[in-house]
Amino acid sequence: TIFSGGVVVVPSKFNALDFWSTVEAHHVTWYTAVPTIHQALLHRAQRKAGSRAISVARKNLRFIRSCSAPFSPDALIDMEETFGVPVLEAYGMTEAAHQVASTPMTGKRVPGSVGIGTGVSIAIMDKYGNFELPGVTGEVVIKGGNVTLGYEDNPEANESCFTNGWFRTGDQGVMDSGGYLRLVGRLKEIIIRSGENISPREIDETLLAHPAVTEAVAFAVPNSTHGEEPSAAVVVSVPIKASELVAFCREHLASYKCPKIIHIVDEIPRTATGKIQRRMVSASLA
Repeated sequence: TIFSGGVVVVPSKFNALDFWSTVEAHHVTWYTAVPTIHQALLHRAQRKAGSRAISVARKNLRFIRSCSAPFSPDALIDMEETFGVPVLEAYGMTEAAHQVASTPMTGKRVPGSVGIGTGVSIAIMDKYGNFELPGVTGEVVIKGGNVTLGYEDNPEANESCFTNGWFRTGDQGVMDSGGYLRLVGRLKEIIIRSGENISPREIDETLLAHPAVTEAVAFAVPNSTHGEEPSAAVVVSVPIKASELVAFCREHLASYKCPKIIHIVDEIPRTATGKIQRRMVSASLA
């Protein structure tokens, strides 16, 4: 933004009541936020047909960016239809200063994908350092001028995080033949139940497909028989029983992937940057 001659507007804090006044006052052309904020703005805008929020968005915005957590494809489409601009999902990390991939402004759209590489090369690698073919899940690796060359005074991390010049992100993902990346989850957060690997993100996406669910996060809980069992926490927009959500999961997931317990909560714990840490959620519900 600064390189192109733009201005960055940083509100002191998020407030859905005056958000659109800020957009209008500063002639904001796009904004970036986590899904929680998008959902709050969307729900408020939809309370009244033709609300001021919608008119301000359509007059000023070129696009909306979403990052740091999975965004329900249905909610994404709802936002695009309500505000009249494309919603671009993005993937970034500090080591890539900052963006790795993004949905392109024009061209192919792939629901559930974080798009294609933006200034970096992206590949999928197995644990032995071999590249995977399109459609095969593995670790996301990146290479480019904006990717860190290493960690200062941490030779062990440098050895484990780089393979033949590629930075190993620690994220599990899969790419299609067109280079579109879909994240599966953090390698360290994979749930292992009786030797079966379960992607918590797959459970997240299943729960987010339910119309009552606005946020979802799955995580592992210890189990004496299976080692670990999947569990989940959700935020809902209308009253619903946890048992109904468990039944919904059973309709859309293999039985061993289904969470046995789903916690309905007011909010999901996040880091200061808005990211969800599954271990943090698990600890808060233990």
